[in-house]
Amino acid sequence: MSTAISEVSQPRPAGEQPPDPSFEELAKRVDDATAALQKLDPSARTVAEELKAAIEAIHRAGLVTIVRRMRADEATRPLLFDLVDDPVVHLLLSLHEIIRPDPMTQATKALHAVRPQLQGHGGDVTLVRIDDGTAYVRLQGACNGCSMSSVTLRNLVEKALVENVSSVTAVEVLPNEPEPTLISADSLFAARHPVEEGWVQAGHATDVGDGDLIAVQVTAPNSGQEVSVLVVNLNQQLTAYVNECAHEALPLDNAVLDTDNGTLTCPWHGFCYDAASGECLTAPAAQLEQLPLRVDNGQIWIRVGT
Repeated sequence: MSTAISEVSQPRPAGEQPPDPSFEELAKRVDDATAALQKLDPSARTVAEELKAAIEAIHRAGLVTIVRRMRADEATRPLLFDLVDDPVVHLLLSLHEIIRPDPMTQATKALHAVRPQLQGHGGDVTLVRIDDGTAYVRLQGACNGCSMSSVTLRNLVEKALVENVSSVTAVEVLPNEPEPTLISADSLFAARHPVEEGWVQAGHATDVGDGDLIAVQVTAPNSGQEVSVLVVNLNQQLTAYVNECAHEALPLDNAVLDTDNGTLTCPWHGFCYDAASGECLTAPAAQLEQLPLRVDNGQIWIRVGT
């Protein structure tokens, strides 16, 4: 018995064992398979979907057993909590509804479903926070301040949130607060040299395509401190943040920018932010640190210290 175990546990020769796939590779395989499934004829698709459902049912049953036993044992409970923080494990448990997404994530998903209808009427909605069962939102565009605002809220936004988020029992519309991310040159530079005010160049505006983001290293002119800055281009609007997730200060270089939802999602633990304001949609108390940004003659300037 010990000999058999020893033989099994020995590492395979080099080249025989492929490396573990990355999170991005796994996600791409799922996306590719889903796209291929939609191209099948109806009868073949029915069989494929039944096979998928049967396999997922087996996986869910096994995962539920693992989670229950680890949670019941004081020795393994801390390990379970650490595993849940892993992006792949968190996604897997979420897909099987073993762990439930937080209310902000649920609400964001619910609003995403009705956003096309709002946009069809020239409007949009932003989820600000959820407090004591009340979801606070802002309406933009044609929805904001028009005579149909209350109807839009009642029929679309309020219905979507109350019916899909168990912790939400009411919805309140907040007045819009302008939060410009491109700051005028006259108000910031005045008659002084930009370096005197802590401004540094951070590349050319064309370096950040629409719907893209980049991380740049800059040096604070007064302190000499190196600062990693994340520059986001959402709908031709540039915004700069300190390149640290508000959760554990991990870098956001590989964050996912969703231009349809206007969100920025941390690649480490899935914390989701409003890409235009830096407000955390996963944990309302958290916030990305936004930095003043302006464009002058095609050059990006960012203030990183005074």
